[in-house]
Amino acid sequence: MTASPHAAPTMIAAQDFEMPVPTIFSRPRYQPFELIPVARSHFVVAETRQAPRADIPKSWADAPIEFWNVAAESAIFDAAIVQDGILQRGFRSVSHLLDRLSYRLEREHVGLRLYIIGTEPFIWDVVKLARSFGMDSDEYHVTHEGSEERRVYCVHCRTMTQNVRTNIATCAGCGAHLQVRDHFSRRLAAFIGVQIDAEVPGDIPPIEEAFP
Repeated sequence: MTASPHAAPTMIAAQDFEMPVPTIFSRPRYQPFELIPVARSHFVVAETRQAPRADIPKSWADAPIEFWNVAAESAIFDAAIVQDGILQRGFRSVSHLLDRLSYRLEREHVGLRLYIIGTEPFIWDVVKLARSFGMDSDEYHVTHEGSEERRVYCVHCRTMTQNVRTNIATCAGCGAHLQVRDHFSRRLAAFIGVQIDAEVPGDIPPIEEAFP
């Protein structure tokens, strides 16, 4: 039976949908968090996780370790604390952390190793900032942690749609039904979204929860 092109999209639960294996080369690849032995200093920037005390070999204590994370609360002091030999600082929000990180990276020198841990939008916002200060891919290390929600760039109106969990999303700018491609743009720090019913308006396949 052929479905009506104007039928309302149906929703399929995540447990009924098998995640596709990434086959496009542009799809980011992530590594488990691990400090690099040779470094002048280590700088860990995390979206949610706490300071990684258990992951740090004692033999590397000579290289200073600094840890920043997003506390996501207003009752937080701006001053850093030292705990278990790690200089730690928390921030109210992601934007608060990025603002201070910009000031910090502007004053850094060669030999710093930057470790970025969090969701993909967080990771690539920090990477974009690090690159703007001349850091290359050998100087930063990315570890995905948390939700697989995506940031999607609409190729039609150039609007970013945040926190996308489904294979088809409504553009926050023009309202188009976007198919979320597996192609990732490092320049935009987002996945690409293309209108799926451009040829037959309203012909929209079932919406599947693909990025829980």
